[in-house]
Amino acid sequence: MIIGVVIGKYAPGIQEAFDTVRFDSVSVPIAIGLIVMMWPILTKVQYEKLPTLFSTSRIWIQIGISLILNWIVGPLIMLGLAWATLPDLPTYRTGVIMVGLARCIAMVMIWNQLARGDNEYCAILVIVNSILQIILYSPYALLFINTIGGQAQAGVHVSYGAVAISVLIYLGIPLVAGVVTRYSVWYFAGKEFLDARFLPCFSPLALLGLLYTILVMFAYQGHHILDNLGPVFRVFVPMILYFIIMWSSAFALIFYLGRKEKRESHVFGYEMAVVQSFTAGSNNFELAIAVAIAVYGVSSDQALAATIGPLVEVPVLLSLTWVALYFGRTLNWQRIENEKSEVKETIV
Repeated sequence: MIIGVVIGKYAPGIQEAFDTVRFDSVSVPIAIGLIVMMWPILTKVQYEKLPTLFSTSRIWIQIGISLILNWIVGPLIMLGLAWATLPDLPTYRTGVIMVGLARCIAMVMIWNQLARGDNEYCAILVIVNSILQIILYSPYALLFINTIGGQAQAGVHVSYGAVAISVLIYLGIPLVAGVVTRYSVWYFAGKEFLDARFLPCFSPLALLGLLYTILVMFAYQGHHILDNLGPVFRVFVPMILYFIIMWSSAFALIFYLGRKEKRESHVFGYEMAVVQSFTAGSNNFELAIAVAIAVYGVSSDQALAATIGPLVEVPVLLSLTWVALYFGRTLNWQRIENEKSEVKETIV
């Protein structure tokens, strides 16, 4: 992030160079990083197990919880925090609200992997929320900014096409690449080679993609961030509060449900707490940035506020992965991975 901001500030013409490589409203340099970041993660998902997962009540319980957290609780909390902390900065407040409306899609899978959540359930929740994002982002933007937010003069208009293209690029391409890669390697080299040799070597590509994405993103907006430090630090406040509140609430909810229903601790175990908390606490920052740029312009306050989203999200949620791992050990939950091992041992 620091290197990216320095490059953006002192490298002449870096933003113009990035703007010359775009597909519709999507920045190709950033899209490349997000695709590379998600490709290995989506390759590790065991798609062959998905039909079985969808046949259980557990997945529908998790989908229901995720929909409530992502499409009712999350946007309302961000709206409240934006108005409470930025009452005198309406343009920045709009950008913050737009980040709150752009639900999880990309980095949540990185955080889930680092905190050792369940990859299959995380992939399902990301896909479900991404589909809903195509449908709901535009009317939500009009509702939360123009109607509830009382900023009809902002003239917000977000097309379904722009949102759909963004989601299809950032999720569709790496999803197809992950499926093709997984089953191609499985077919030609065998399942044992895929799990023992290929995936361990292929997985670090995700972290390289993450570092590249962060570098490009902050190089793109580095000069704008440094030229507006006052409002930038003001925008930090609702963002930090939002990520902490959403993550903590979801994590505590799953912990409470697991303690309340001990018979079904496997439904609300540690892995599901990780999946739900990071799904609720993460945002599709690239979508928010792309829409803010398309609606208000690349140099607008709204676009800057949306750009601050990942500036805050990356260190906060990275820190929360350590918090999750700590609570995973100290709260002594019955972990799903242990249950799977016990089942496997029983079968053997």
